[in-house]
This record gives sequence, C-alpha cells and structure tokens, in this order.
Amino acid sequence: MVTDDLTRAAAARATRWRDARVVDVTHHGDRGVVLRLDVPDRIPHRPGQHYVLRLRAEDGYTASRSYSVVSAPSEDLVELYVERIPDGEVSTFLVDVVEPGDLLETRGPIGRWFVWDGRSRALGIGGGSGVAPLVSMLRHAHEIGRPELLSLAVTARSAAELPYVDELRAAKALVALTRVNDLPPGPTRLDAAVLGALVDPGATVYLCGSTRFTLAMETHLAVGGQPASTIRVERFGAGVAPG
Repeated sequence: MVTDDLTRAAAARATRWRDARVVDVTHHGDRGVVLRLDVPDRIPHRPGQHYVLRLRAEDGYTASRSYSVVSAPSEDLVELYVERIPDGEVSTFLVDVVEPGDLLETRGPIGRWFVWDGRSRALGIGGGSGVAPLVSMLRHAHEIGRPELLSLAVTARSAAELPYVDELRAAKALVALTRVNDLPPGPTRLDAAVLGALVDPGATVYLCGSTRFTLAMETHLAVGGQPASTIRVERFGAGVAPG
C-alpha cells in the first residue's frame, strides 16, 4: 500500500507544470540543440520516457511539444534533444532563442509503454532524432554495468546529421548512413538483411523515428521473425503536431 501510494504521488507530481531552468545549451549544427534542464522537485525518469515543453505568448497563446529524455535516470539534469522543424513554432524557438538561465515550462516524466527496465535484453532502432530515447537507455545500461543487454541500430543521412553519433559509435552501435556514408564500413541502409541479422525473439524492440521509417522497420523485423508482440514503437511525423 505504501509503495502504491508513493507511485500515485509521483505520477501526480509528473503531471504538474513546473518552471525548469536551462543550465546548458549545445547546438548540433543548425539542425538541433541539446538542452540540459534543472527541473525542480524532479522525479527520476525511466529510459524511454519524455517531457513536454510549453511555450506561452504574451497574449496567453500556448504551444507544447514532447521530447524524449536523453539523460540517464541518475543524472542530476534532464537532457533533451530538440530537432529543428521547418516553420516549427516550438522547435525553432528552442533551437534559436533559448539561452542558459531561461525558464521553460515543463511537465514529466511521462510514458509507461516505451520504457526499458534495464534487466532484460533489448534492441533499440532509431532514425535521426529518434535516437534520443535510445541514448538514455545506452547510458543507463553502462551505469548499471549491463551494456551487453542492449543492442543498437541507428540511421541518418550523414554522420553530421546523426545526434550523439560519437557516443553511439563508441558503444559499437550499428550506424547506417543513407546519403553520405563517411563512416565505412557501415551499411547504407537498415534493410531487411541488416535487421534480419539483429532479430532476437527474446528481446524487446524499441523503435523510434518518423512514421515512414518505423513502418518500414516493422516490416523488416516481421520478415526476419521478430514477434510483433515484442516491438514497441514511438513515432513522430504524420498525425503529430509539427515543431
């Protein structure tokens, strides 16, 4: 009963809006930004969860977007990766305007489906900024001393466009570059043959990226024999509010 009460209390705290202070801003070229936030009364997240950021105009208009947590649960600051969306009303502000010391309205951590417990085998597959929650899983795996439980396969058009590329390569993630393959001898695509070699019916698959990407990956995984019941998907794109 005490545990249930604590769980309910934490969930209630996660749904409340609070002002988080921006501690650090690191730009990823002109494509995105890494934000590190000091969230008051922070609830430790689980790898795969996300935060919602809300912007408020002087006339009272608000716009909010969700961003996966990149940091490990043990880290003091909440790290988020924001990809610039053309004409995006939230992402362009976060990438171009936000500076250390600013306050951002936040709510989280949120999500129960797309989370990894760090105790069982997992395969993470991400496209572009979809690698963000997988990096959180990667950092957690290293902190608990179980990196062998997590395999990663990620893709982008080039190394310059792949967030956290150095960290992913250091962890021996399979990196596929579709336009500029400047990290030989990696593959140019995550196709059926590549994913077929990674299929593990005993693992949970965490698949994150655009709608088109995730649908293609689900097909490749099914052809390779990965049970559909083991695949958890987080999509962005069609049907999701832009930027």
